[in-house]
Amino acid sequence: MCTSIAFWDRGLFGRNLDLEYHFGEQVVITPRDHALIFHHRAPLAHHHALIGMASVAQNTALYAEAANEKGLYMAGLYFPGNAHYFADPAPDVLNLAPYELIPLVLGSCTTAAEARTLLAGVRLVAQPFAPGYPLAALHWQVAGPDGSFIMEPREDGLHFYDDTVGVLTNNPPYPYQRMNLNNYRGLSPRTPDNTFAPGLDLPVYGQGLGGLGLPGDASPMSRFVKAAFLRQNAVFPDERPAQVTQFFHLLDAVSMVRGSVITPEGRCDETTYACCIDTREGVYYYHTYDSGCLHAVRLTEETASGTALRCLPLADNPQFVFDTPQ
Repeated sequence: MCTSIAFWDRGLFGRNLDLEYHFGEQVVITPRDHALIFHHRAPLAHHHALIGMASVAQNTALYAEAANEKGLYMAGLYFPGNAHYFADPAPDVLNLAPYELIPLVLGSCTTAAEARTLLAGVRLVAQPFAPGYPLAALHWQVAGPDGSFIMEPREDGLHFYDDTVGVLTNNPPYPYQRMNLNNYRGLSPRTPDNTFAPGLDLPVYGQGLGGLGLPGDASPMSRFVKAAFLRQNAVFPDERPAQVTQFFHLLDAVSMVRGSVITPEGRCDETTYACCIDTREGVYYYHTYDSGCLHAVRLTEETASGTALRCLPLADNPQFVFDTPQ
């Protein structure tokens, strides 16, 4: 359960990762000369540098989401019951395991258009990273300075959708999510006129009535609607730090509070971390559930060079700034 938001016109991309467990996540930079290895194609010995959230196994970054040094972003979100991977590779196509998508796309492409062209020839094979590793059912949001698209793997192959909304959550498939927005076309950030009964005195008793009916639960369709409404109406200041802060306000508005969503196994589904990648400045911002403080990791020329993965464990303890009265 996750929510991803893209502002391609601002170079700001990010997501909430909603999960009931941790997967060894840490901020990882894959430098340009760290070889990317694939099951069914030649390695990429040299490529664009990547920064994002990943677990690391066998010297390989398994990214949940990342961006490259050229400003292209890609995030995988849970898509159970709908995602389909083929059992076997096929000749004359680009066969990839799902976990190989983000490294190949971000390592090779500079724009969303380039990524879409590359992915059009891909066949996703049901191949986990290694024995014992899960094969996550996913769909993806890909966004860059030229726009965004959604890619969903179905039984008849990959489906691509123009992402004019700039939001992705989980089930149902994207066309249903997009169509469902029609049910909320009457909502507005402004106080509505009395169209219920113009002759009846119905005084305004508070602000926010224009959004009456906006979903507030944590289900994927409700998060899609709420995130789309907030994204379309959010006002951004001119200063870059304040823009990043505003981005996190959007994510926080669709986050999961610990204890509000219980899985069938009796575990708490919660927003384990939220992130915003400023692709213009090359900075990965994040906060974890327990550390509300924003942390920042910069992709520099030094960290983008070389062969060794750069890994930074998450700051996951509550942090407070104490002010002293004068």
